[in-house]
Amino acid sequence: MSNNSNNMGHPGGHPAGHMGGHPGGHPGGHPAGAAGNPSSGHPDGITAPLRTLEDGSPACRLIAWEVTRSCNLACKHCRAEAHPEPYPGELSTEEAKALIDTFPQVGKPIIIFTGGDPMMRPDVYELVAYAHSKGLPCAFSPNGTLITPETAQKIKDAGVNRCSISIDGPDAASHDSFRGVPGAFEASLRGIEYLKSVGMPFQINTTVTRNNLSSFKKIFELCERIGAAAWHIFLLVPMGRASGLADQVITAQEYEDVLHWLYDFRKGTKMHLKATCAPHYYRIMRQRAKEEGISVTPETFGMDALTRGCLGGTGFCFISHVGQVQPCGYLELNCGNVRETPFPQIWRESKYFLQFRDQSTYTGKCGVCEYHKVCGGCRARAHSMDGDHMGEEPLCTYIPAKMRRKENP
Repeated sequence: MSNNSNNMGHPGGHPAGHMGGHPGGHPGGHPAGAAGNPSSGHPDGITAPLRTLEDGSPACRLIAWEVTRSCNLACKHCRAEAHPEPYPGELSTEEAKALIDTFPQVGKPIIIFTGGDPMMRPDVYELVAYAHSKGLPCAFSPNGTLITPETAQKIKDAGVNRCSISIDGPDAASHDSFRGVPGAFEASLRGIEYLKSVGMPFQINTTVTRNNLSSFKKIFELCERIGAAAWHIFLLVPMGRASGLADQVITAQEYEDVLHWLYDFRKGTKMHLKATCAPHYYRIMRQRAKEEGISVTPETFGMDALTRGCLGGTGFCFISHVGQVQPCGYLELNCGNVRETPFPQIWRESKYFLQFRDQSTYTGKCGVCEYHKVCGGCRARAHSMDGDHMGEEPLCTYIPAKMRRKENP
C-alpha cells in the first residue's frame, strides 16, 4: 500500500473503485456482532440496542469477559501475553455465575466469552449456558485450535450464538508465524469445519499489520470460501506482546486507505465487514455515504448506522480473569473490581467511564471533532502510543472543521 493518497485513484485518498481497487491487496478484540444475522452483525432478535438505563446512564451493549487468561498459543500481538499455565485468582464458578446475575441490570449486553482461550477453562460451557438461561446473547472467542467435534457440539448446546476465530494470514506460513505455534492455521481451519458441521455461525477476526497488509485480498477470499458470516479487521494496539511490534504499526494514511477499502469492499459481499479498534471508519462511512448521496440508516448500513466507533465505557467494557473492569482489553485502566464493587455500580459510576461519556474531557482533535459522537478515537491507542487516554487518536488523518476554520479564518 502506498503512503501517498494521490496514488489511490480518489480525491479523498481511498482506493479507486471496488474489489480490485483496494490498497495493495489487503485484518482484538471482540466480535461486535455476536450472532446469527450476518448483515447486521448482531444476534438474531436484536434490532435496535437499548440506548439508556432508567438513571440516564448508557446501556451496556457488549461485555468482553476474559473468563481465563490461559492460552495454548503465543501470539505476537497478544495484549495479555498469555501462556498455557493456569493463572491464579480467576473467578470461581460461583463468583462467575453471581457476576452473570448482575449483567441484566445494565441492559441486555452481548456477553463475549474470551481469553486467553475460553476453552482452557473447564466450566466455560456451564457459564455460557447460565448466561443463555438469563436471556443474554452469547458469543465465544476461541482461537479454534482446540475445537473438536465434541466441543463444537458443546459450544452449540450451551447456547452460543456465534464464534469468532482469528486468522491473520492466508496460509500456514504467515498465520503460524504470527500465532507463534506451527500447525495453528490448519488446526483453526479444522476447528471451523467442526463448527460448521453442527451449524454454528462463525466470524473471522484479523489484525492489521505491515506484514499481512499485502495479503488482505487473499484473507478476504479465504473468509468467503470457508463460509464466514462476518470478517472483522482489528487495527493493532501496541500493548502487551504487541508493544514490541512498533515496526508493524502501519501509518495513519495507510489506515485511512484500509478503511476506505473496507467501505468499498462491503458492497460486493454477503459477509458483514466491520473495522474494530478503528473508530474513524464511522467517520469515513458517513463521508463516503454523503458523497454517494446515501442516507446512513439501518436499511442502508445495518447496525453500523446505530453504533459508535469506540464504545469503551459508553457501550462496551472488558472484565478480566480476576474481575477487574476496564474500558477495553487494550486499555488497562482499573475501573473497579467485581469482587469489591457490584458490576452495575462500576458501569454507572466509574470515573473513567464518566470521562469517556463527556466530550469536553477529550483533548486534541478528538475534543473538537464534529464526528466525535460516531467515532471517539481509540482510547487504548491514544494511551499506548501517546500516554494520554483522553488524547487524540494517533492514527487519524482527519482535521476537524473547527481546526480548519482556525487555520483559514
